[in-house]
Amino acid sequence: MYHTLRFLGFLFTLILQCSADPGSSCSKTSSLLDFESEIEMFQHQLRGVIKVLDDCSFWVSEFDMLPGSDVHWWGAAGPDFANLTTGFVISNDKLNKTYKNESFVVRLKSNLTWDQIGVLAVWDIPTASDFGHVVLGDLRNGSGNISLSPDLAPSPAMEPNSSTVRNRAGGVPTMFENCKVLSPNYRVRWTLSADEDSIDIGLEAATGTMNYMAFGWADPKSSHSPMQKADVAVTGFTEDGMPFSDDYYITKYSECMIDKNGLVLGVCPDTIYEGSDPDGLVNNTRLVYGHRKDGVSFVRYQRPLNSIDKKYDWPVNRTGNMTVIWALGLIRPPDALRPYYLPQNHGGPMLVTYGHLVLNVSEHVNDCLGPLDAEDKEDQDLIIADASVPLVVVSGPAMHYPNPPYPSKVLYINKKEAPFLRVERGVPVKFSIQAGHDVALYITSDPLGGNATLRNVSETIYAGGASAQGVLASPMELVWAPDRNTPDQVYYQSLYTQKMGWKIQVVDGGLSDMYDNSVVLDDQQVTLFWTLSEDSISIAARGEKKSGYLAIGFGSGMVNTYAYVGWIDEDIGRVNTYWIDRKDASSVHPTNETLSHVRCKSENGMITFEFTRPLKPHCSRAERQECNNIVDPTTPLKVVWAMGAGWSGDHLSERNMHSATSSRPVRVLLMRGSAEAEQDLRPVLAVHGFMMFLAWGILLPGGILAARYVKHVKGDGWFQIHVYLQYSGLAIVLLGFLFAVAELRGLYFSSLHVKFGITAIFLACVQPVNASLRPKRTANGVAVSPKRLAWEYLHVIVGRSAIILGIAALISGMKHLGDRYGGENVEGLNWALIIWFLLGALMVLYLEYRERKREKDRNSERSSWVLGNMEEDDSTDLLGTSNTEKESHLSEILEVQLQPLSK
Repeated sequence: MYHTLRFLGFLFTLILQCSADPGSSCSKTSSLLDFESEIEMFQHQLRGVIKVLDDCSFWVSEFDMLPGSDVHWWGAAGPDFANLTTGFVISNDKLNKTYKNESFVVRLKSNLTWDQIGVLAVWDIPTASDFGHVVLGDLRNGSGNISLSPDLAPSPAMEPNSSTVRNRAGGVPTMFENCKVLSPNYRVRWTLSADEDSIDIGLEAATGTMNYMAFGWADPKSSHSPMQKADVAVTGFTEDGMPFSDDYYITKYSECMIDKNGLVLGVCPDTIYEGSDPDGLVNNTRLVYGHRKDGVSFVRYQRPLNSIDKKYDWPVNRTGNMTVIWALGLIRPPDALRPYYLPQNHGGPMLVTYGHLVLNVSEHVNDCLGPLDAEDKEDQDLIIADASVPLVVVSGPAMHYPNPPYPSKVLYINKKEAPFLRVERGVPVKFSIQAGHDVALYITSDPLGGNATLRNVSETIYAGGASAQGVLASPMELVWAPDRNTPDQVYYQSLYTQKMGWKIQVVDGGLSDMYDNSVVLDDQQVTLFWTLSEDSISIAARGEKKSGYLAIGFGSGMVNTYAYVGWIDEDIGRVNTYWIDRKDASSVHPTNETLSHVRCKSENGMITFEFTRPLKPHCSRAERQECNNIVDPTTPLKVVWAMGAGWSGDHLSERNMHSATSSRPVRVLLMRGSAEAEQDLRPVLAVHGFMMFLAWGILLPGGILAARYVKHVKGDGWFQIHVYLQYSGLAIVLLGFLFAVAELRGLYFSSLHVKFGITAIFLACVQPVNASLRPKRTANGVAVSPKRLAWEYLHVIVGRSAIILGIAALISGMKHLGDRYGGENVEGLNWALIIWFLLGALMVLYLEYRERKREKDRNSERSSWVLGNMEEDDSTDLLGTSNTEKESHLSEILEVQLQPLSK
């Protein structure tokens, strides 16, 4: 019946065409006579069938297409990039409208024959866009060595089923015999192959890239709950844009989970019920093909009518009515706990996001009139340029270029293939060009690039040119500042090759204008903006990839972190705060931080949220956990990020687990407006720390101890030890200081460690100067001069102050090490340092006790002298206990001793 109707339609259109042009006649000598083929879709949801009628015309049927700019029937020698871009218009008929399952005859230009046409295409001239094409004759049969582009080639899992050919050349995977509208934005297509006991099904929806499409058969025994025990196929696209299709079985209206008894419940893959499936006995859904084009997802898969899996698959009645179910919704990507895609609740009204109906797969159905027209047709990754962050431009293989045909190599920006770039007027855009010397970047008004003047087409060049080329070892920096005269849309392209780049959208204002600083966090997937005020900070976070939620955290990881999560809930943007203390859903604790000016939105599936918070919470640390979340602008703030499929403001579960996260924290320097990645301790800084410990922990204290406790040794050995240790320690301190300054490329006084260290080094450097100004020692028996006494006090006080500050610098340096690098052994090193100095303090107490006892013994001996040795005792500590009193007492003793001899 279906083929009869098509034939009658063909005859009717042919009669109309002949009636309109009764004088036209055309020979039928071409070898392509009666050649029939389906049109391969590339863009604009093009579908259709062409059939060669004679030497100058062809018949088009089942034709669907979204409109373009200036679309024509196009001829080329071959389907490759070079041949298609140098092709030619083959008919005076234009295709500048939306076509909805239409049929018509097209006549070739009078000067053309089929021998001149190897490929018949639908071509948009201004954009050099191939909407779809057919390879004709011998070229198709292999002499032309034709191969499909990676973006359009069928999945390696299998080739399209032979049933799709149906006496036509091509076997295009987007064409089916039947089509049924499920909802305004969702369709199912199928072709039954009863003799092969299989059915090919195509699911097609104008939906987001993070959404799934599900379709399957209900339990034939159920009459009231079609979803329960349903056998469905869940299809969609991975984060890398690759299609997937898997067999699922529904045991409960929930996301798939495993309860404490090991029972699997929910919408789960068949394989999870039975474990691994190496032989494909359980997962009987086989992916054939899939693509994302014009904002529409399309996945074709094949399943047997009678599966060998009798437990989780229902047999499909090839001639009878059966209830089928369908749904659209968000899908959660695999993670460490659930290594498979998990559909979320569809969350919308019936017959829009889910439903069921009765279907007989053997009856011909085609109520899909016209192509699906998505509101958002831009599927390319979006990059929003910021003044402070350079855009790294490289070249790489073309995998998912948005405008076929394309060359083998295209431009990548920040690791994204030909992204959609958004810039702001008045904000300079910096490109770091590393694409090679054969790629010269330029900003142009021409959508094709490749130097439009060579095609006799005028273009306006806004930046770049032949000199804008570089390599990784020597990148070239290009700065472009769009102004108020820059059009709303321009293009970044290569000067030497057409169609390597893509679109640039020029807009007014944005986050870069509203915030003072911005940095790109780890892996270039999240941009952080902030503005500091006297007692608060305004923060914005923008995801650079599509997700259901975006989270940033203040901490070294997602554990022991204060997190801020932004998501869209029923078209309302929300931002919540949390404290995370472990790696499970129950350890994500909501907090009540004071946030103001809160906003959250999703654009092209990418989340952006903003808020303002006080630098110091207005509560006591003992009251609530969030009261400890203090932001100190003088201390680097460690920031991490995570993304996932969906978030819930009420009850969190494993479904809210992130699917992407930063690999390491980024240290954001809030006052400087810059950031640096968390990294391992640099070797030079490790040497700096060891040298400072050697100096302040061993040599310099040793020199002081020698001067204090070794004077009782005869000779000047104590003095030599004192001088050598002090000068050695000072030299090591200066070397360690220079190492740190050179490694960090500057001297910054923002941290307490640097303040302690600089003060200690200054006092240590004063000591040699002080020693060179030492007053001379007085003669034997003469009281110490005030200058000498003042010098002694100054020398000892400065030296001991330097040691105290040096020890403080060592301890604060360990804390700084932990804050900067997050070393796992920092706490242990801190304790080792504290124990070392405690042992040193105990040793000093013991030596001080011995010294006091020695002085007491000396004083006892002196009391029995008649005429003692009147030389100055170097072991006498001028800063010891009541030193002045000792001198006075000594004089009294001498006076008493001399009196009897004068008689």
